Amino acid sequence: MRVVAMVSFFLGLTMASLTGYQLERFGTERLVPGLVAIAFTRELGPLLTGIMLAARIGASFTAELGTMQVSEEVEAIEAMGIGPLRFLVAPRMLALFALTPCLSVISSVAAIFATALISRAYFNISLVYFQDLVLHSLLIRDIITGVLKSFMFGLLIGAIACYRGLTVKGGAAGVGTSTTSSVVTAITVVIGFDTLFNVVYIIFFP
Repeated sequence: MRVVAMVSFFLGLTMASLTGYQLERFGTERLVPGLVAIAFTRELGPLLTGIMLAARIGASFTAELGTMQVSEEVEAIEAMGIGPLRFLVAPRMLALFALTPCLSVISSVAAIFATALISRAYFNISLVYFQDLVLHSLLIRDIITGVLKSFMFGLLIGAIACYRGLTVKGGAAGVGTSTTSSVVTAITVVIGFDTLFNVVYIIFFP
């Protein structure tokens, strides 16, 4: 949580300062709060959270399950009549499914807070006026879009991480290879799904 909040905070600072610098030339720096709020709530918050979880939690899941697969613990679980999918995969996917939207909200809040600091320090936008600009710019569908993306990112990351972990071959070296492959695949799939989601959303909800 702290890593996601910190990265989002610094990214919010950077985005607010850069966009504000350009918009100030045209006297429209008051658009910065709404711009950053919409960008993080709808796009950057879920995407950044998905990438961070794929690198941190996804790698952990793959390494853990891969070690169990190599040491034949998964086969022992099956011998006891316990399904690996129900016992090992389902709890992890459920955890990511519930965790990703929460971290996405934290990411967006951290970025908006950073934008409020930049707006107050450099563009003389008071906190009360900043709040009005953000609330006026954000729509309910922007928030719903971000939350839906977060749920799907959690499922995708969990499924990829667990699949790579349960299909490990080649001993300890295979665990390392599968972990690396899991992270790369999960990040690529998350970004690809995000792009596809945006295209479909724009077509059906212009």
